[in-house]
Amino acid sequence: AAHGARKMEDYGRFLALLASALLVGFMSVILSLVWVFHYREGLSWDGSLGEFNWHPVLIITGFVFIQGIAIIVYRLPWTWKCSKVLMKFIHAGLNTIAMILAIVSMVAVFEFHNAKNIPNMYSLHSWIGLTAVIFYSLQLFLGFAVFLLPFAPVHLRIALMPIHVYSGLTIFATVIATALMGITEKLIFALKNPAYSASPPEATLVNCLGLLLVIFGSLILWMASRPHWKRPPAENAKILRPIAATPEGTEVESTMTNSNADKSDLRGNTEAARKQNIKFDEAGQRSTM
Repeated sequence: AAHGARKMEDYGRFLALLASALLVGFMSVILSLVWVFHYREGLSWDGSLGEFNWHPVLIITGFVFIQGIAIIVYRLPWTWKCSKVLMKFIHAGLNTIAMILAIVSMVAVFEFHNAKNIPNMYSLHSWIGLTAVIFYSLQLFLGFAVFLLPFAPVHLRIALMPIHVYSGLTIFATVIATALMGITEKLIFALKNPAYSASPPEATLVNCLGLLLVIFGSLILWMASRPHWKRPPAENAKILRPIAATPEGTEVESTMTNSNADKSDLRGNTEAARKQNIKFDEAGQRSTM
């Protein structure tokens, strides 16, 4: 009973953190919209300042908020009875949406700069930002190729998993750092009269936006790095699953190790997969899965 109570308490703690992260992320998106509509020139796509404004809005919505959700999607306890393959598609899909929004937001800046004859790619913000986008697209491509498509051998998946996890968390943190550089740069450029140093209301609003981004990042990184909140391996997962599970729901399919197993091979692979799974766990490679 004590164990059950501890589990519920842990579940409650997870839900509280998740709710906080969703609230803070949502507030960040709202504040970015208040900023561009109330203090700046709104949104447009005509080479004016309104086109530039798509950049902060889409980065915060896609590259920060949606990417953050994509990172913790495996950790949602009510998804543990879903097949691992479905969860991988959701993870990949959210990251793909984030990537598309990030690219559109960059196109907006380049077009705006070119329309106004402002040089491109001179600031540290732009250097780190472009680097993050390039690494993110590589991460996405490799993730699809290795973990989603059924061709990569198990040992390759096991070897690449910790690198994939580390890269994902590092890119996410770097994106938040880059966003902070970006909004600081924008405030210094845009606030002339009164200046940024005079702390006008816009400065206070956007400084608060930056604080929210840091809080959001911290919450996501905390949730992603707690080992006891990771998706349980197949052995535990099958307890949560109805007895007469469909082939997708079988323990083999729901593990990363054998998601490429053919339906006809499922029975033969079960034992091998169980051994593989135990090895996988001992290797500590599922640290954030």
